[in-house]
Amino acid sequence: MDNRLPHEKGFHVSWDQLHRDARALAWRLQGQGPEDGAWRAVVAITRGGMAPAMIVARELDIRTVDTISVKSYHSGGGKADQRREAQVLKSPDAELMGDGTGILIIDDLVDSGKTLELVRKLYPNAQIATVYAKPMGRPQVDTFITEVSQDTWIFFPWDLALQYVKPYRGEDD
Repeated sequence: MDNRLPHEKGFHVSWDQLHRDARALAWRLQGQGPEDGAWRAVVAITRGGMAPAMIVARELDIRTVDTISVKSYHSGGGKADQRREAQVLKSPDAELMGDGTGILIIDDLVDSGKTLELVRKLYPNAQIATVYAKPMGRPQVDTFITEVSQDTWIFFPWDLALQYVKPYRGEDD
């Protein structure tokens, strides 16, 4: 059995790395939309999808941007970040969305796939793209950039703070 804490098998993503990976996602999606290769809109899954969606929208010159807010985790005492049934807290514009045709839905990560499973049911013809993917959720994603193992914990730049770290060498005993 693996007794490691989540941070012990961590994948740390800097702002620079996220920007590079989101641009790579945009390049992969370039010309793949159903309307002569164009996309009608970008929809970010909040909160994690907002930064990559903004970068993708800029790179692909998509001016219509909306959000869908889905909650599938909660922080609790004892076990942090416990999964629960996914629920929509805020929907994007219904007229814009339709069945999802021509819509690019962006998230930072697919983990278990529960969030994207719900979104796909709502908008079956949308293109769903994430920057990072784990094996359990991968079937819910049409396009992604980097796959990590299911037991890897991804530390995103908005979850971290810069701080001084003492040098390993040269400490007085």
